[in-house]
Order: sequence, then structure tokens, then C-alpha cells
Amino acid sequence: MASTTRPSLHQDPGLQPERTVMSWDRTLLALFVVAAMLLRWYSAVGLAALFPAGLCGATALAIHVTQRRRYAVQSTGIAAERVEADVFAVLWMVVLVVAVAVLAVLAIWVL
Repeated sequence: MASTTRPSLHQDPGLQPERTVMSWDRTLLALFVVAAMLLRWYSAVGLAALFPAGLCGATALAIHVTQRRRYAVQSTGIAAERVEADVFAVLWMVVLVVAVAVLAVLAIWVL
């Protein structure tokens, strides 16, 4: 009987790819929580709460969609002993956090 399990992409389970995926999962969860909190503001500030909430939700969805690729890149990098940081993803998260903070403050002060 043939085995149906796929071979691992690297030799040391629990290494960086798994920790990176778990870290992005925590970020995804935090973004959904922020989106839910912003949606609670809808009754107080109106449509100004929907854009940052949608931005958080869309980013969380993008993180979820790219998880498999991110894991494969990290695992391949470990096997080749050359892993490069995903600078774009980190910069995108910085821009997102600043944008959501600015939009939330504007929603409170302006409306």
C-alpha cells in the first residue's frame, strides 16, 4: 500500500516556516478583531467606520490566501540555506496600521 503523505519541504519541523505561518495567523486574527471593533462604531460614526473595517478585512483575506505560498517560499529557502525577508508584506502591514489609525482618529474627531 502506497503512502499518501507528502514529504516535508525541509528536514526540521517547527522551524521558521511554521513560526512564520503562526505569526501571520495571529496577525490575520488581530485584523478581523479590529475590523469587528470598527464595525461596532458604525452606529456612532456612520460610513466612516466601513472603509477601515473593509481594509482590515481585505488585508486579512489576502494574508489567508498567500499563506501557502509564504510557507513554500520559507521552506524552500531553509532547504537551500538562503531565506530572504518578505519586505513588501512588512511594509504593507506598516502602511495598513498607520492608515487604519489615522482613519479611526479622523472618524472620531471629524464626525
